[in-house]
Amino acid sequence: MLRKQRARPCAAAVVGACVLAATATFAGQIEREGNPALILYEAGDRRLELAGANVNPSMSGTFTPVPGLDLDSRNIQESYQQYSLGLKYKIDDRWTLAALINQPVGADVKYAEGRPHPFSGAEATIEALAINLLAKYQATDRISVFGGLRAQRVRGDVSLPPPFRYELKTEYDEQFGYVVGAAFEIQEILLRVAATYESEVTHSFSDNNGAPFDVVKPQAFTLNLQSGINQKTLAFASARWRDWTEFQIAPPDFGDVLGRPGAAIAFGTSDIWTFEVGIGRRITDRWSGIASIKYEEDLGDTVGNLLAYDGFISYGLAAVYRRDKWDVIAGVRYVSFGDTRTTTIGADFEGNSAVATGLRVAYRF
Repeated sequence: MLRKQRARPCAAAVVGACVLAATATFAGQIEREGNPALILYEAGDRRLELAGANVNPSMSGTFTPVPGLDLDSRNIQESYQQYSLGLKYKIDDRWTLAALINQPVGADVKYAEGRPHPFSGAEATIEALAINLLAKYQATDRISVFGGLRAQRVRGDVSLPPPFRYELKTEYDEQFGYVVGAAFEIQEILLRVAATYESEVTHSFSDNNGAPFDVVKPQAFTLNLQSGINQKTLAFASARWRDWTEFQIAPPDFGDVLGRPGAAIAFGTSDIWTFEVGIGRRITDRWSGIASIKYEEDLGDTVGNLLAYDGFISYGLAAVYRRDKWDVIAGVRYVSFGDTRTTTIGADFEGNSAVATGLRVAYRF
């Protein structure tokens, strides 16, 4: 049998909240949610949680078709909401199961109509839903391994005005991937180092002529670290890598319309690392606070006209209320996007930002 450890009660109250604060709201390319395996390490032996977030981007650029003529795109990013539902169930001292429904990727892009530039009226959306079924095995007091399957469905629409004149609406495509990882823990000081690998998931679609093309949600690797500092304080950090060079949306008939075979509507130019550091502090028996900073390097890439940023830095604050069997976490995050230049028609996007607000309610039973 495993020897049961008792975590320090003051810092333990903010552990799950700090882990939740480390999840993605904005991330590389079209990613909107991070490592799904974190639910296995949230507070409570049995836990049901519901989360929602509203993201309000302000992202505009300037087209300069000829020197001295600057055309404003206005805001090209639609506000969007994302939700997740999770269940964690500890069976015994060794086995824990979890299920998580989330929206791992997405896009909501709309160029304002009536603007004097080639992308006026262009729209693109990507919708996704994933079900993650996970299990953790506690091998020793300090070592655990975990893994599971991900069933993911994705669809997308794109509409480009003249001179492109292109529209595509795809049906949902369902595919499977997997998650594996391991963690080292010293429970007395709330130390945990966890490494997670997520496989790529390849979706197959057809263009307007019935020609097939694939879109890859790339493989990812995440390293999560947390450690108690004292009875009331917990520090956490993460580093997440994604193989975004494997990502592109390139229907064959789109290349035909442009007269450039193989042309992509959207694409990844570099692999992306996202880093985060943060701290959680127990204020009273019921209230805790969390602050974090997240960073993606500006790689100097020229990006597609449906992305329009390169790297970012964001600042997050969250309040945690814990009473009886309930945890309520409310937070806000400000994102400052890196400047970039887009392909196709060459627009400069500078000084853009987003504000995200979120609420997560969990019941421990």
